[in-house]
Amino acid sequence: MKKRLVSCCIAALAFAACEDDFQPVPRPVAPVKRGSTPVVTPVVVAAAAFDAGRTTVIDEPEDILALKHDQPGVDHLGRAKQMVEEGDRAGALTEAKRAIFTTGSDEETLVFIAGLSQKMGKHELAAEAYGRIGQIHPDDAVPLVQQARALVKGKAFDRAARVAKDAIKRDCGNPEAFQAAGLGYLGNGELQSAIFMFTKVIELKPDHGWALNNLGLAYLRANENEKAVEVLARSAELLPNTAFVHNNLGVALERVGRKDEAKQAYLTSTTLSPKYLKARINADRVARVGTVEELDFDEQAPDTTPEY
Repeated sequence: MKKRLVSCCIAALAFAACEDDFQPVPRPVAPVKRGSTPVVTPVVVAAAAFDAGRTTVIDEPEDILALKHDQPGVDHLGRAKQMVEEGDRAGALTEAKRAIFTTGSDEETLVFIAGLSQKMGKHELAAEAYGRIGQIHPDDAVPLVQQARALVKGKAFDRAARVAKDAIKRDCGNPEAFQAAGLGYLGNGELQSAIFMFTKVIELKPDHGWALNNLGLAYLRANENEKAVEVLARSAELLPNTAFVHNNLGVALERVGRKDEAKQAYLTSTTLSPKYLKARINADRVARVGTVEELDFDEQAPDTTPEY
């Protein structure tokens, strides 16, 4: 326990050095237990209008998870589950949002909405649901990691990094919290912060192939190609059937002049995924060019999509 506390303190000091202007993620409204009275959205009265001394009434943002209705006695979550079985995902999500309006932040309903929203590509809804689950369990890092991942998928990279850092504060021994933070920073173009976070993942879990791939991507984008080769080679060993990892390794090898090995990496990638366009482009180009010096590196296509 003493060792873990020291580790957490070291991580906290590293964050201070990495990003001084961190601001905590705004918390959702406090959860309301099942059966309690729903919270009515208040209005805010602003300062008097300049032209005639009138007050301006501004509605607060509506709850994106709750859908107003006048059917208080209906089991909307039960309806939602039935609709999923029938293949009606849109209808199921509507019913689940009605359930939230009736019951407040019921955890079972929030879990249902989060999972269904992810499947439907509604990442903002999923992130909101995971955030509220995280508020119900203030000591659990996992819901915040899930929220950060949903934000990454929705390309809200800056907020994803901040939420992930909240998760790290809850559990500095969770490698997925550092991984989520790294994905946020990588998506936001903050390469040194991304490298720091992915390195922390690997310190905690040396065989984390996805983190090694993402660290390699960060090194490629920072033009630290020798380092990229090292970590991407390890990633390819751990994820031998993942086409984009071999493509990324090929780019790194090509950049450091190891052309024959790059050809083999591209061949492996296209064999694993014949329709993978980036690897095909790279393989075709390296087959045409006579020497590495003739390459235009700007045309290379490493897979920069964050994966985890």
